[in-house]
Amino acid sequence: MTGTYVAAGAYDAFVTGASARSRAQRVWTPDDGPLPSVYVSHGAPPLLDDAAWIDDLFGWSQTMPKPVAILVVSAHWESAPLALSTPTAATTPVYDFGGFDPRFATLRYDTPDAGALARTVAALMPDSEPVHQHPSRGLDHGAWIPLMVMYPGADVPVLQMSLPTHDPDRLLALGARLRPLREQGVLVVGSGFMTHGLAFLTREMWRGEVVPSWSRDFDAWAADALARGDVDQLADYRAQAPGMPYAHPTVEHFTPLFVTLGAAADPEAPSRTTIDGYRMGLSRRSFEAA
Repeated sequence: MTGTYVAAGAYDAFVTGASARSRAQRVWTPDDGPLPSVYVSHGAPPLLDDAAWIDDLFGWSQTMPKPVAILVVSAHWESAPLALSTPTAATTPVYDFGGFDPRFATLRYDTPDAGALARTVAALMPDSEPVHQHPSRGLDHGAWIPLMVMYPGADVPVLQMSLPTHDPDRLLALGARLRPLREQGVLVVGSGFMTHGLAFLTREMWRGEVVPSWSRDFDAWAADALARGDVDQLADYRAQAPGMPYAHPTVEHFTPLFVTLGAAADPEAPSRTTIDGYRMGLSRRSFEAA
């Protein structure tokens, strides 16, 4: 490596020009019809060091009208019963990571008040699944890291919902309850990582020199199932997916996918891959569902 490493240097080079483009982005109107629901492989703070990944995420966001609000279900907030992050504007992010350059724990993503979205989401939930409004919890890195790239102007209200279970059927049902949000210009986001076997990565994999077979095989299996709309196969990932349990020794980075699919107009319709490839040996596959 030449030169001096600057944490989030790729983001610094990107953000000024991208913020101007994001501010000029056309905002969703009802004439656009429902926004897609999306699944984002969110990476980790060093995503902000990866110029190509930054370009991929921002380019994807530019293919859609700018949402009027964003609801994120992230791998990094597992909590039942259902909970919502504080909707207050400019809440301090959750710096739920360690071992990276200290600068990453100083970055902010100061979004507008999301109180209206919080009230709408709570009203969509049945009496059997009440929603707890957390008084102080901000967005975790599964939300603010990808969104500060996709919408760098921080001008869209963002609310986070906890991941209350890993049961695919329950998450599909949760996504279905969120489906009306798409017709109001809200982007429903499941945020995880298509493979996440961090404990099994070698030094060569971390450096991107090798993609492990368990990561490649799981990714190919998931890509095929998503392209065919085979929700039953995806839901049976523990038994059917190659590469398990190495690809997901714990499953919280995969299961937000079912919220995304549940929020689609037809969960069994083919999904469209928007980003693929690998980082540190892990699959970056992201997709949208109409």
